[in-house]
Formats: sequence, structure tokens, C-alpha cells
Amino acid sequence: MTFPKEARNGKPKETAMARTLMKLGAMALAAGVTTAATAAYAQWFGSRDSKSLPLQEVADMLHAVMDADRTVYTQRVVNRLANQEKVITADEHFMDKKALPLPAQMFRFGAERAAEKNKKFSYSLLSLWPVNKQNAGRTPMEKEGLKYVVDNKGKNFYGEETLGGKKYFTAVYPDVAISPACVSCHNQHPESPRTDFKLNDVMGGVVIRIPMN
Repeated sequence: MTFPKEARNGKPKETAMARTLMKLGAMALAAGVTTAATAAYAQWFGSRDSKSLPLQEVADMLHAVMDADRTVYTQRVVNRLANQEKVITADEHFMDKKALPLPAQMFRFGAERAAEKNKKFSYSLLSLWPVNKQNAGRTPMEKEGLKYVVDNKGKNFYGEETLGGKKYFTAVYPDVAISPACVSCHNQHPESPRTDFKLNDVMGGVVIRIPMN
């Protein structure tokens, strides 16, 4: 791809659009690297050398990678470029509107990509008040965990459940509104069942499920 440039003092100078495109390219690469790292963690944890690690510790480590990726994308990409510098918007219809994917969408893309690389665990972003009804808790354990992280701010939820004849260790971590972009997106969305979120409110939960057998 060739970026537009303009001459100044005999040296080419990148335009604002060129700089923005390069920033977005670097951010997309970083997101891809983090997704690959998450899958790599899962691959390593599923090896025989890691069987001595408690499943809670495994889940906590996986979540640390996911949370870092989500926080960086939300604060340093969406909030900065869309809300502060206003050089590009963030929209759920990002393909049609040539915009940034929303943080929740980027998280889901990562989960789908990780699932392609490793079937030994799964993760998702769910809520008691989902904009998309498919993102509501489905199993009793998911529903209990989502309610727990809302009622007990700052605490995680851990449990065991049996699905399809297989036993799983399930962890739920609070998903907190870390940016004004998170709050405004949910409060202003026409399909949001809750419109009074504030900064640092628990908006949902990250559910990590690891097979026990």
C-alpha cells in the first residue's frame, strides 16, 4: 500500500491520514499477537508439563492476557481515536461504516480465533444486560457467576459444572466500564436493556471454561 505524501524542504512528509492508517495497522497487529499469545497459553497449559498447575491459576493467567488486550484496545485505540482525537469512529457496523470494531466485538473475534487454534478451553463475554441477547448467561453456573461479580465488586467467581457429560472448571471475571466509550455505547444503544451505567460499573463478565477430564 502506498501512503499519500507531500513534499516539504525536499523531504517527503506523511499526511495525517497516512499516520492514522499506520497507527491502525500497528494496533491490529498488536491485537493479533495478543490473540495468538492467548491461544499459546492455552496450548501450553494443556500439555502434560502443566498438569500440576491448579485450574484456577490457569484461568487467572489466561484472563490476565485477555484483560490486558481488552484494556489497551479500549483505552488507547477506541477512546483515544474515536472520543479524544475524533479521527475515526467506533461502530458495531464497522465494516459498512469503515470504522473501528467495538471493544466487545474485538474481544469476540479473539475468542473465535483462539477457538480455531485450541479446543481445550473457551472464553466469552456475557452480561446480565446484554445488547445482543445471545450474550446473556445460558447455564446456571454462568448466571450465578454473572450475578456474583456484579454483587461482589472486585471479586471473581469460580465453580464446576457438567455440560454434555463433561466436567468443566468455570471462572467468571468482572468486566468493568474502564472508559467513557464503554458507558456511552451501552447507555445510548437503542437495544440496551440498561441505560444508567457509570464509569467503573461492572457491566458483565468474562467467562472462561476449562475441561477437567
